[in-house]
Amino acid sequence: MTMKPSDRSYAVERTEEEWKAALSPAEYQVLRQAGTERPFVGEYTDAKTVGTYACRACGAELFTSETKFDSHCGWPSFFSPLAGESVELLEDRSLPGRPRTEVRCATCGSHLGHVFEGEGYDTPTDQRYCINSISLTLHPKDEPAAG
Repeated sequence: MTMKPSDRSYAVERTEEEWKAALSPAEYQVLRQAGTERPFVGEYTDAKTVGTYACRACGAELFTSETKFDSHCGWPSFFSPLAGESVELLEDRSLPGRPRTEVRCATCGSHLGHVFEGEGYDTPTDQRYCINSISLTLHPKDEPAAG
């Protein structure tokens, strides 16, 4: 599936050839073609490392480990993005009869995953940002210097 444009410009814009050169084929398929990695295979699905999750395509900070929770759905889940403007939400009608809300990086427009509401998780927002690990890069919080 090719991503539909969101009719906006982004701070980071590249041609499709530039994206293909910058990303691995698997990263390109998810980030630029709105693909989905298989469940339970992503490197951050069960990660507990404290830090910030950034867009793998452009490096913009998107989520923190403080909002990550165990949803047992097969993909990393967060109950809130880092800041209200860090992600873009778009209607996704790619599955017949099952509208969803797509989550994209607000800096480069890359596909991250989907957000779901009302699933009953014990989180402050009752939202689950279901994000592909391959769309993210984790920047661990620096350990304090020993001394």
